[in-house]
Amino acid sequence: MMRTVSAAETAATTHPWAVHAEGLRVRAGRHVAVDGLDLALGTGVHGLLGPNGAGKTTLMRAVATVVKPAGGRLTLLGEQVGDRADLRRVRRGLGYLPQQFGFYPRFTVREFVEYMAWLKEMPKATIPGAVQRAVDRVGLTAKADARMKTLSGGMLRRAGIAQAIVNDPAVLLLDEPTVGLDPEQRLEFRELLRDVGVDSCVLVSTHLVEDVVAACTDVVLMNDGRLVYQGVPDDLAAQGGAGDAGDSPAERGYSALLRRHRAEAGR
Repeated sequence: MMRTVSAAETAATTHPWAVHAEGLRVRAGRHVAVDGLDLALGTGVHGLLGPNGAGKTTLMRAVATVVKPAGGRLTLLGEQVGDRADLRRVRRGLGYLPQQFGFYPRFTVREFVEYMAWLKEMPKATIPGAVQRAVDRVGLTAKADARMKTLSGGMLRRAGIAQAIVNDPAVLLLDEPTVGLDPEQRLEFRELLRDVGVDSCVLVSTHLVEDVVAACTDVVLMNDGRLVYQGVPDDLAAQGGAGDAGDSPAERGYSALLRRHRAEAGR
């Protein structure tokens, strides 16, 4: 595994890690999808890359406390996740957007985000203002009172992001958040990520390498449930060469790292 010092790691030398995994193992059904992962994430925007089946979504679900680790250690916001963890306290500091999220179709956008704020046990008096800020930040102000069932795919995704950020989470987890967003919306989303990442730990899973390069301070690359690389975007780009697949230096670096990892694993 190749690793360079990330911007978030440098910033975290005087702060505890928001997410810290040691030898983490997580199952997806009978399959061990995350296998012996060591990872430390602090304040900043971390882009999670990897091919299909790399274990990205399973890792996100574990950090979101949706699934329990099968082995190793996972510490979130200073709390070790396990049978005795105070998950309610941890979850108050999390924001999570899975690839597919459920909602009541007849809820308006405002009602949906309010409901999610209530589930996160936010103080009642703070909810209306927090909901309005979240809706405004994702560009859905004009649609705040529209029913969820009337929204386009891109608008639904933005409503999902709004519920994830409504509690100003210390750890924000976004699994494929740009699906359905048009190019202009993706640019606005990158700005939102940079804004949130000033004070929070943001982990974004995506297949779009260029989104990671444009918006993230740190790149995490997984394959076969293991950490292949963690470092800054410029160092990712430096890993590739002219013979590697990809239309940009970052994509060629991504391809080169996966090729080397597979060769080391005998595939």
